[in-house]
Amino acid sequence: MHIRDKVVVVTGGASGIGAALVKRFRDEGAAGVVAADLQEPAVGAADLFVRTDVSGEADVQALVRQAEEAFGRVDLFCSNAGIGGGGGIEAPDELWEQTFKVNLMAHVYAARAVLPGMLARGDGYLLNTASAAGLLTNLGNATYTVTKHGAVAFAEFLAITYGDQGIKVSCLCPQGVRTPMLVGGLDQDDPAAKMVLASGGMIEPEDVAQAVVDGLADERFLILPHPEVADYYRRKADDPDRWLRGMRRIQAQL
Repeated sequence: MHIRDKVVVVTGGASGIGAALVKRFRDEGAAGVVAADLQEPAVGAADLFVRTDVSGEADVQALVRQAEEAFGRVDLFCSNAGIGGGGGIEAPDELWEQTFKVNLMAHVYAARAVLPGMLARGDGYLLNTASAAGLLTNLGNATYTVTKHGAVAFAEFLAITYGDQGIKVSCLCPQGVRTPMLVGGLDQDDPAAKMVLASGGMIEPEDVAQAVVDGLADERFLILPHPEVADYYRRKADDPDRWLRGMRRIQAQL
């Protein structure tokens, strides 16, 4: 898929990866770029901004309606908004529920909202932002790890279920990216953020946007801005017990 002349929606579009995607899609010649977020972006690169709480299905449905009213259709929906979660088994239920809604159910709500139109046209693309944590594990952060695993699994389900009906699906799984969420965690000496940084270098949101454009053009399911994640994922699959022992050693060093 190439972005030129496509209508694109990006949730979490006010900052970080989402803002970089919005700008890159405009530069690529999209017919319309809709940014959705709880906070309006400081720089208005989008053609349309819709204030959206992706944890509520009604908001996501309203976002898609406004995008379709403005541009006639949605060709690519980037379900990108996410939150960091935090903690282990002691994390309160309220945090588990909030992280579950934003990091997983928001993808479900997006699919429910856009798939009818896409299926009717026999064409459409869903880009779901998960995380390297969805393929591996973010030490010290159970809520994030579990919900991002769920996001990867849901993207797999969509690709299998609708792939023969003209629907394409990619799952974006970055590792360390210079975003407010990760930088804020490092400033607070969060062990989970430190683990992300220890696993590989921190890249810029614009690097992720480049990986997305390349991945969409190739129609790859897994888009991995950090190539080393593919190696980690293979090692995990080849010998899960060895991988777990290695992760315990890393955890002990934090």
